[in-house]
Amino acid sequence: MQNAASDARWLDAAARLAARARPLSRPNPAVGTIFVKDERVIARGWTQASGRPHAEAHALAQLPPGVAHGSTAYVTLEPCAHESSRGPACADLLAEARPARVVIGVVDPDPRTSGDGIARLQAAGIEVELLDTAASRTSLAGYLSQKRLGRPLVTLKIAISQDGFMARPAGQDQWITGAEARAHVHAHRARQDAILVGSGTWRADRPRLDVRLPGIEDRSPKRYVLTTDGVPEGAEAIGSPGEIAALASLQYLYVEGGAATAQAFLDADLVDRIHIYRAPITIGEGLRAPEAFFDLLERWEVTEHRQLGSDTFTAYSRVS
Repeated sequence: MQNAASDARWLDAAARLAARARPLSRPNPAVGTIFVKDERVIARGWTQASGRPHAEAHALAQLPPGVAHGSTAYVTLEPCAHESSRGPACADLLAEARPARVVIGVVDPDPRTSGDGIARLQAAGIEVELLDTAASRTSLAGYLSQKRLGRPLVTLKIAISQDGFMARPAGQDQWITGAEARAHVHAHRARQDAILVGSGTWRADRPRLDVRLPGIEDRSPKRYVLTTDGVPEGAEAIGSPGEIAALASLQYLYVEGGAATAQAFLDADLVDRIHIYRAPITIGEGLRAPEAFFDLLERWEVTEHRQLGSDTFTAYSRVS
């Protein structure tokens, strides 16, 4: 067995590589792969647009025949073992390439592959290590949520003033945060499959809900509105938070507004992550954030905190 700490570091690097695949790999998971031989990276890959080629195939395509033999392949998700008209199973591709070892971050919960990918590699005489690393699980969080819970991973985004307001009174400028924080929001939008707002926000602001960062405008997510008043023009309708279970092609859902919609998702226990942008201003009146929301945060884990101009950003995750 190789050094476990070294294996974990390579898997963490593969997980960072997998981030390049989001969200263009949908409906397939965003997977990263790194081939290492003689302590040197010889190939790397990530799931390509629309899900093909897979990360392993993308990496192997960079190598001449036989070069992968004797290497170690680090893969964030168990190599697929199911048949597809779009290409051979990755477990078979790896078996043919004959690396000495395959180190896997997460077992695939898809019943078409779960355990079978590992079994095929072992049957080919390849050593397999399963590390179940936090970085791999985090990079695949949306896929794992869809497969295990039957719904996309939900991130609730809220911008609030120092005195707890989410918006100024109707008719006033609605921006609370500055340019740096708004750019940060757009970067997160670019990694989502869909954005959802409430009908009140949709009617009052008609938000574009797109990505307006140069070079990645094409990563604008689908748009949904929480409403029972028909299908809004330019978006799709969801009647209740529970209906996100029907969005089988989505792995990541970004809930942006407003207070009633945030409370509805919290009440339904359908929030996995919370992103809060805090502005150092007082408003005094307008739309206040749900009171129960602040008590909730005390029971969640802070995963990131940073300064964005004059604003602060804090990310929270559920404590398992």
